[in-house]
Amino acid sequence: MFSSRAQISARSSTVWRWLTDTQLWPQWGPSVRAVEYPTRFIGPNGEGRVQATAGFWLPFQITHWEQGRAWSWRVAGVRATGHRVRPVTHDSCELTFTVPAWAPFYLPVCTIAIRRISGLAR
Repeated sequence: MFSSRAQISARSSTVWRWLTDTQLWPQWGPSVRAVEYPTRFIGPNGEGRVQATAGFWLPFQITHWEQGRAWSWRVAGVRATGHRVRPVTHDSCELTFTVPAWAPFYLPVCTIAIRRISGLAR
């Protein structure tokens, strides 16, 4: 497994909200154009569809859930990114994206996502 991480100048609860808010995914996710999900915020075992920047829709399922700390998913039945938030101080946290061993090419996309999320904190 490979990962990209950075410290973000925002509370971990705030970053968690950004990570789970499907309306914000297109703002910080370089590979996401749109999301269809039953509610605004994802949750354990949730299922929906994500539209890739190329325009096609892919089904997804939340496969791992640690409330306020981490979630992972499968996209089109394939294990995809993991998302983890860890408090560092009262007003900062560490954000980590992990990718499966078969997808190290996706790390630059994760780095861009982290940079965009950091920008939301400004």
